[in-house]
Amino acid sequence: MDKQIFISAAVKEKSTHLSDIYGVIGVCGIVGNLVARVLLDHGFQVIGTDIKSEDECGFKYTLEDYKLPIYFKNHPETFFSSSKYIVPPPSLSKDSELFEKIKGSRLNGKSKVLEVDELIKRIKPDKPVICVTGTNGKTTTTSLIKHICYHVGMVPVEHGFKDLQGNVEYIPPLQCRLKGDLAVLETGTFGIPGDLKKILERCDPSCGIVTNITPDHIHKDGSFLNYALIKGEFVDYLKDKQLILNADDPTEMGLIKSSQPSGNIITFGVDCKPSNEKQKKCWCGRDLSIKETISGMGYYNCECGLKRPQPHYLATKIKMKSFTLQTPEETLDVTLRINGLHNIYNAVGAIAVAVESLNIPLRSIISAVESFEGIPGRLDHLGTYEDKDVIIDYAHNPAGVGTVLQELKKSYQKIAVVITVSSESGESGDMEILNESLKIADFTIPSSFYSRKAAELTESNKIIFTKASSDKFKEGTLGATLKQVLEGLKKGLECDVDAVVCLGEAAFKYKKEIYKDIHRVKD
Repeated sequence: MDKQIFISAAVKEKSTHLSDIYGVIGVCGIVGNLVARVLLDHGFQVIGTDIKSEDECGFKYTLEDYKLPIYFKNHPETFFSSSKYIVPPPSLSKDSELFEKIKGSRLNGKSKVLEVDELIKRIKPDKPVICVTGTNGKTTTTSLIKHICYHVGMVPVEHGFKDLQGNVEYIPPLQCRLKGDLAVLETGTFGIPGDLKKILERCDPSCGIVTNITPDHIHKDGSFLNYALIKGEFVDYLKDKQLILNADDPTEMGLIKSSQPSGNIITFGVDCKPSNEKQKKCWCGRDLSIKETISGMGYYNCECGLKRPQPHYLATKIKMKSFTLQTPEETLDVTLRINGLHNIYNAVGAIAVAVESLNIPLRSIISAVESFEGIPGRLDHLGTYEDKDVIIDYAHNPAGVGTVLQELKKSYQKIAVVITVSSESGESGDMEILNESLKIADFTIPSSFYSRKAAELTESNKIIFTKASSDKFKEGTLGATLKQVLEGLKKGLECDVDAVVCLGEAAFKYKKEIYKDIHRVKD
């Protein structure tokens, strides 16, 4: 595949000379950093500025391979006078003194201001763009699709930020404009109507996959169907292009049934014995009975006519790390290095994308899938202390927590769970996560303030409280401090169990500290 830098025709029309200098403000921030790299990858001259010092510029490592002059600590007059266009960060207030200064900087009577959204319109993605969304499994599915691409010599674009998921707002749209053969983008939502549609419009994908839609990131009004409608923006946007959908999820199938698609709709699913039977709202408003294979998915047949279709890509003869894959063309056996039915779903969905959207030969795809070892923070074994395995997992919603713990119970007789989560769904989500843990785990340690609040409303001899969890803390979706995590871990290690599992974003963030603590105590 041709690796030469592509210069968008739209940009050429807007800017006659590649010698024009683009001044990017805030290159030490996420958006400014990406804007600078996008422009440089498309052959433009760029200078940057930031009020932070060079030592404080946390993302400077992403710019090491670029020739980018940067003014640190201030925004000098030279920066304004040298730039034909000035790109401010979207977060910069239009009433700020700096924005007034940018607006006042003019060339040939015209303002030099070039907003990020305008830049995104000018520079179009010059490669295939695949977007991945869903309640659970987005990160693993995205990583697996990229792993398949690397395996066959294709280079997907990476945003380059360490320990940053980057699935919302401006990161996916800018990432897909960086240099590479294709873009595979995890696309999330803050639960606000219109925000997922806005990301898709900026990314302009040709294909999308929805892993599942389960009632774990409930809309602020408490309605699952309103949350599902937000995910429905994804289905609606891609209904005339190419969509890969989970046939076992009645919510996805209901969305596509109501949207009257004209594009290429491909489905995937699994064929295995249901674990239980639960209710889920159908689009017709009825309570739909599902014979569940995994949370919120399985076999269903509603009075309104909605029923589980026969998937195009189907996993059968399922074991913990292997399955037989049936495709429209052939049947093959697949052996995984990662555990769990949820990862079989992720694998089959990724395979469908690689075949249908990227035209990669199936046997090359299977070879790649069989070499995939998972991603950091997913059932990540950190070590052993006094015969107790210590594991972290990023799971942060009820279905994710339930799935992870069910899989671990297949390997460990007794487990203790340290909850570091502050649920995106608020009190109801915190309570559901706690109940999932109490249902499966032998001991539960609510180490975050909000998981403790839920535990205080619950009577159970399985709950162990810590002192630190009474300290109120929440930062975005980060639910616990390092002190709270380590104290929870300590309590877990005191339990009579085979494994201690630390769940949530804080567990993932403080992975290194947890590892050090295990080995410090051990030694």
